[in-house]
Amino acid sequence: MTIVALAIAGAAGVLARYGISNAFHGATLSWATVAINVVGSFLLGCLIVMPASWISGDARTVLGVGLLGGFTTFSTFSVQAFLDFETGEPLRALAYIAASVLLGLAAAAAGYYLTRSLVH
Repeated sequence: MTIVALAIAGAAGVLARYGISNAFHGATLSWATVAINVVGSFLLGCLIVMPASWISGDARTVLGVGLLGGFTTFSTFSVQAFLDFETGEPLRALAYIAASVLLGLAAAAAGYYLTRSLVH
């Protein structure tokens, strides 16, 4: 049953990412990916610190691996950064990489510490 829930959650994450990315075409697509990855990092940071009394191991897997795994996208990040370099936009590529990594780490830490403060 967990595998079915995992697949459904993964599909939901992919559809959410598609919907958000589809709303922003062209020059803003890479920043939509940054936002998706930052939100996903924050939510995963929250999820990993939630106690077992709040969420079962199976639910944690379904939400973390399925929903958030389908929602966030490292491959899109990598290709977009490469394409920015390839098309002669190295500063844009570096800003995109820095924003994705730094904001993603900050969001993961914020989610972790916020949720940990709520459960302790």
